[in-house]
Amino acid sequence: MQASLDSINNQLGSNDAGGGDTIGNKYLTFLLAGEDYGLDILKVREIIGVLDITKVPQTSDFVGGLINLRGRVIPVIDLRSRFSMPEAEYNEETCIIVVDVGELIGVIVDTVHEVHEIPKAEIESPPVFGGTVDTSYILGMGMINGKLKILLDIDKVLNSQELVKDYAVEARSVVECV
Repeated sequence: MQASLDSINNQLGSNDAGGGDTIGNKYLTFLLAGEDYGLDILKVREIIGVLDITKVPQTSDFVGGLINLRGRVIPVIDLRSRFSMPEAEYNEETCIIVVDVGELIGVIVDTVHEVHEIPKAEIESPPVFGGTVDTSYILGMGMINGKLKILLDIDKVLNSQELVKDYAVEARSVVECV
């Protein structure tokens, strides 16, 4: 597993930010509750195995806690909980994807697959379920070898009022402990 993570991290490090649209770039694909997802690799800083996570009281269920990543305190969000999916035990394939959304935040996923380039022609618009289902966090639906991947707008996934409130509570808690 570590060799796979190292290979993907090397691809991330050599990524040419270039320019252009958000849609139709390279995506880091991962598994979450049996479904395939993708994140724009320009948002991904690195992928690590699960570290010791310090729980922070009085935060939402999807806020996993805080990790110490080489001396830097980073909040961690459990994407299963964030999307109201059933909990799962962490194992050797569980990873934390560190993303940059103005701040570094870790997101816990079941396993990471690889980086794929998805041509614009292979990306469909997000589905419309009606007024009761919010799909604003979905960039589109990408096809890779005939298999559907849900492409997430990680900025929107991690930028809700509830998350901002919880992040502020965590930051105050860490400062009070120091």
